[in-house]
This record gives sequence, structure tokens and C-alpha cells, in this order.
Amino acid sequence: MTIEVQHIRKQFGQFTALDDVSLKFPDGQLTALLGPSGCGKTTLLRVIAGLEHPDSGAVLLDGEDASHRHVRERQVGFVFQHYALFKHMTVFENVAFGLRVKPRKERPSEQQIRDKVRQLLELVQLDWIADRYPPQLSGGQRQRIALARALAVEPRVLLLDEPFGALDAKVRKELRRWLRRLHDELHVTSIFVTHDQEEALEVADQVVLMNKGRIEQLGTPDAVYNKPASPFVYGFLGNVNLFHGRVQDGVLASGDVKLDVPQHAGSGEGIGYVRPHDLDVERYTPGEGDKGGVVAKLRRAHAIGPLAQLDLERADNQQLIEAVMPNELFARHGFREGDTLVVKPRRIEVFVDAGEGI
Repeated sequence: MTIEVQHIRKQFGQFTALDDVSLKFPDGQLTALLGPSGCGKTTLLRVIAGLEHPDSGAVLLDGEDASHRHVRERQVGFVFQHYALFKHMTVFENVAFGLRVKPRKERPSEQQIRDKVRQLLELVQLDWIADRYPPQLSGGQRQRIALARALAVEPRVLLLDEPFGALDAKVRKELRRWLRRLHDELHVTSIFVTHDQEEALEVADQVVLMNKGRIEQLGTPDAVYNKPASPFVYGFLGNVNLFHGRVQDGVLASGDVKLDVPQHAGSGEGIGYVRPHDLDVERYTPGEGDKGGVVAKLRRAHAIGPLAQLDLERADNQQLIEAVMPNELFARHGFREGDTLVVKPRRIEVFVDAGEGI
């Protein structure tokens, strides 16, 4: 099913949750609505489901206006963050619930219900706990059962609101991979809400980054991460170093440092954005200048695992710079805390007149 929202506006009192949002969700794809708390992503999901009514705008399902359709008529499956399973029902009965409450004319036979539930429990790899009750399950198991229950009614759209938000990091990572595999098998048009950038970039086909009720950027995970459209996107998707200064003639003058930004023809006050892994770090040699980089003192190095994380303090203004490099390279250089180093951006993106940005 293709989903489209057109010019959706929604206010709660004086707070604008959605501000003229228009979007298309491709058929059969998994789309992540990503952004900070209060950006409007859950409200948008609820508007699509029919659980919330917009002040204006339309929701189209397969090209037809579904704005006034009841939740049951939209054929959506909904999975909440906190499972919402019936504690007094077994796992089997929880999954069967949506089938049993269908109108008599649409309700499958008891044997069909049993076969369907068994298939779904096998799909989520939990057929061996059909007789248990939700309190007897782990958080990850409960969320998989909630997903099986949502799939039981054969929804044309699957909506997930922070589905793994209540789980610990290890279980979240396992379930992310599992959800991606499940989606590749079922190809149900799916939308999930998350504030976890790693989750969105790892699982989704398409990422919609939201901020203050508006869409900041829409694209593939690779596109939004490697080609951010705004300072907000740059700052939200991973760590980033900021170099404030003035841009002119392809150079960003930041403090005592001049950084080449040949791709930027504009001029004015701006901010250069550099990700920690886009920095080269060399030893500073007195008398050789800054070699086109930033002179900084190594304040702390966290060299555990495959990557070494370096906290460096600029010599000209004490601003902190974060750099990341392979641990093998860090050991080869023999850097020590207190050493004076030179940091050179391999890639820098400049936004002129960016204001606060993030």
C-alpha cells in the first residue's frame, strides 16, 4: 500500500506538532521517522493510523482519501513501545485476539485462527512459548509477540512507535536485525518512529528527519548521513565538530586558523561541520606551522576496541575537538596525552549564516 500525507497540520493548544507536512511513503518499504522528542514524529504516525485527527490536510491510502475513515477501516497494524499485551491472556490468545474480535462475517473459523497463530509464532520464532503469559516473557519476546499480534489481521500498513525503546542496548540491536529480516520477507509497507539515529540508519530503506513539526530532510540512510541538507541534520546524525568563522574566497577563517573550503563560493559568517572520522591527526613540529590544519593539545585518548577516540583542545581558543582514528594507527603514532598535534579536516561542510543550527 502506498501512503501519502498532504499538508498535515496539527496543534495541541499553542503547541504546533505538525506544520504543513507532506510526504509519500513508498509501497513495500520500511520508512523511519527520526527526530528529537517533540518533533512531531509520533503525532504523524497516529494521524496515519487514524488515532489522531489533523486540523487540516489529508491522508491518502493507495490514492484514496482516508482522512475520515475509522481506524479499523484503514487496515493498519500498530505496535507500541510498551507492548500493550493482555497480561491475563496466553501468548497464543494475545496473537489470536485481533482475529477473534472481527465481525462474524469476516471472522475465520477456529481451525483457521489456530493455523494462522501458529504460523505467526513460527515467523517471530516464538512458537515454543505459546502457552506462557506476558509477565513470564523477556522484553524482547514481548515485543515480538506484539508484532505477531499486529500482523495477525494482515494489515496493509505496519506502524511501529519506538518499538524497541524500552529495551536494553543489546536486545535492541538483535531486534533491529530481526525486524529488517522480517520486513524483507513480508514486504509490508512499514513506518517506524525512533529518536535513535543508529536504529534508523541501520534498519530503514528511507529516513524522514523531523524537527519542530517540519521535515528537515528525506532520503536513503546513506544520503541523509553523508549529504546532510541543514545544520540540524548534521548535528543530529552523529557527533560533529563545529568551526565558527567567516567564509570568503573558498577559505573559512576560524580563530587563528584558515581552512580551505573550495567547494563553497559564498561569503559571510558561517560554521564548518566536520565529523570526527573525517579528521587526520599528525604530530606538530615546531617551526613547520599548522600545515593547513588546527594546532591542538591531546587532552584525553580512549583507545579501547578498534577505534581510538581523541579529545583535543585547540591552541587558539580552547575549543574541544573530537577525532576518531583506527587504534592501530594511534598506537603506531605513539600519541600521548599532553602532546601537541595538528588536526586537518579531510572533508568539511560549510553553512553560511547558519545561526545556531543545532
